[in-house]
Amino acid sequence: MTTHTEHRPRFGYTLSSEEFPASELLRQAVLAEDAGFDFLTISDHFHPWTSAQGESPHVWTSLGAVAAGTSSVQMGTGVTCPISRQHPVIVAQAAATASELSGGRFFLGVGTGEALNEHVTGAVWPPIDVRQEMLIEALGIIRELWTGETVDHHGVHFTVENAKLFSASPHPIEIIWAASGERSARLAAQHADGLWCTQPSTDTIRAYRDAGGTGPVYGQLTVCHGADEESARETALSIWPNAGIPGQLSQDLPTWTHFEQAAQLVRADDLAERVPCGPDPERAIAAAREYLEAGVTHLHVHQIGPDQAPFVAWWTTEVQPQLVAVGSTSR
Repeated sequence: MTTHTEHRPRFGYTLSSEEFPASELLRQAVLAEDAGFDFLTISDHFHPWTSAQGESPHVWTSLGAVAAGTSSVQMGTGVTCPISRQHPVIVAQAAATASELSGGRFFLGVGTGEALNEHVTGAVWPPIDVRQEMLIEALGIIRELWTGETVDHHGVHFTVENAKLFSASPHPIEIIWAASGERSARLAAQHADGLWCTQPSTDTIRAYRDAGGTGPVYGQLTVCHGADEESARETALSIWPNAGIPGQLSQDLPTWTHFEQAAQLVRADDLAERVPCGPDPERAIAAAREYLEAGVTHLHVHQIGPDQAPFVAWWTTEVQPQLVAVGSTSR
């Protein structure tokens, strides 16, 4: 495992499966690798947040194409919920295949999910403490299957009978646990190899470190780069209004239509406070610094909308060079 003191900040590119078909995600992955991004993350959704986003390709199929179409960039799910829509046995097999196909470049981001994606099989949507228990049990099953041994498991939440991964990956696979608060961050320290933050929260990252977490800390910054601020704000509001929907709603609203109804309450000014919009690199630099100074070691950036190539050029020439030294000096 890589400890957080051993490297400069790493910068990643988000493959937004809510916005693009798999074929376009592959093209973006190659673009990001060629531009020098250290890693890729890809969202694991069954639905987009809103119908305006318009897509939701299967994450594991997309990852197979990305793994085969790139050669050096790291990649991981951002994030997979292995407790409901996808049984941990299936996630273990899919992750092992992605790792082998990519030559060990794959990491598995995991979380307790959102009703938006997980309710589709008709299973009960449990409260967060139960979902955390389920995630702990699921990770135990996944790790055991990755050994290549035959697994039988009769637990509180999952049953596994005579399961053996004949194509277990020869490469170690890091598990990164998504946490939105201190309790979950402490669980990440106990049960995963790294932390995935939803906000630049010093308290959450400190809780992870204080609980013994020594692995990488991932954080995602959403931006909307564009030729002018006004048009970028309009793009952000029309495509990604869910960034302005607060708190528990993002976990519990079950359909994209519910998110669209909630998004009617989001104002462009409010969204612009959360999402740097426009051509000014200083806004993105300031937002990224919050993450790095809070202790994030792996910052991946999500560009809203279709203008991905101009964003990549802007980020790599005007934003990222101003951030390279921040993470290494802030801890």
